[in-house]
Amino acid sequence: MSQSVQFIGALLILVSCLPVRLGRRAPGRTTRLWLRFVGGSLLTMDAIAEQQWGFLLLGGACALYALAGLVDWARGRPAAGREPA
Repeated sequence: MSQSVQFIGALLILVSCLPVRLGRRAPGRTTRLWLRFVGGSLLTMDAIAEQQWGFLLLGGACALYALAGLVDWARGRPAAGREPA
């Protein structure tokens, strides 16, 4: 099951980034942040269960970074480096 969880978590993170890299219309900011948060959280939980400390750092950093963006969004703060709409 570990491989499945890792695959789903990684896929969620990649899906949030891929449209931007391909120059296509990207999903909204909150959608990207939620995908990264859920994906990073899945990777983090699996890394803890499997005692994979490097993977824990990677997944945890991704989840925390996305969570900070979601908190900013919930407080009505603009995205870093952007003017409010």
